[in-house]
Amino acid sequence: MSAVDKTMTMREAVAAHVHDGDTVSLEGFTHLIPTAAGHEIIRQGRRDLTVIRMTADIVVDQMLAAGCVSKLVSSFVGNSSAGSLGELRRRVESAQPEPLEFEEYSHYGMICRYLAGAQRLPFYPLRSYGGSDLPEVNSSLRKVTSPYPGPDGETEQIYVVPPVNPDVTIVHAQRADRSGNTQIWGLTGVQAEAVYAARKAVVVVEEVVDGEVVRSDPNRTVVPAHAVDAVVECPRGAHPSFAQGYYDRDNAFYRSWSAISKDKERLTAWLAEWVHGTRDHAEYVDKLGEEFWDGLAVGEAMSLPVNYGRRL
Repeated sequence: MSAVDKTMTMREAVAAHVHDGDTVSLEGFTHLIPTAAGHEIIRQGRRDLTVIRMTADIVVDQMLAAGCVSKLVSSFVGNSSAGSLGELRRRVESAQPEPLEFEEYSHYGMICRYLAGAQRLPFYPLRSYGGSDLPEVNSSLRKVTSPYPGPDGETEQIYVVPPVNPDVTIVHAQRADRSGNTQIWGLTGVQAEAVYAARKAVVVVEEVVDGEVVRSDPNRTVVPAHAVDAVVECPRGAHPSFAQGYYDRDNAFYRSWSAISKDKERLTAWLAEWVHGTRDHAEYVDKLGEEFWDGLAVGEAMSLPVNYGRRL
């Protein structure tokens, strides 16, 4: 039996799997941020989304400015060491143009939520909220009595976080085969946990490759095909973040975003030109031009082959 072909265009994948009112997880840490997917959600005019992203950054700011998001669940907000997020600040600090419901966790707290969601557990225990003020602003951080004695032999109260089960998780990766076996190298985050926690999963990749390529290096397969509902080939789809081995981080864009997003009119004009004004991410890429992409080109740094062995 041949493998199921799950490839779609970005437009098809978002239309099929992202709906108004959904809880949408967008994960990728430092590189492989699913920016192109966020832009397509904006183009299709989705509304009232709950967005879950551990490191809420530029793509979240853009989705907020486009009116897509009513609630944000995150453990960090910021412009990746390069400045601020103007739209998010307006929503949180002055409820302009409307308030944003914001649910905050620590990084590890979010990881535990994904772990609980992926394993269909009712909660996940952790110690790192001891002494923190986060429980004062987030009522979902609760204590339970451990059924086992603590380090001192006494009854122990321990913090727990609830599971998260998104309607859809979208991640970006370097490559996948047509059935969804997805490979990532370099920095990894919680992509696998976020996919397993979700009801549906869309994987966006720099390139779709033959199954033989995936099978030749199976340890790089972070997300297996059985957990994936759609595969989207979208080269340069993580810009302005980077994709290890494909293109570098656009530091100039990160530095410019604070000024763009601080000015509401300028931000609206940016969205009109670069998102609503482009049919898809391929047109966005073409609009930047090959000279621009040449400036983000990376050289080779090949990994040595591994001998997995085979039967004689």
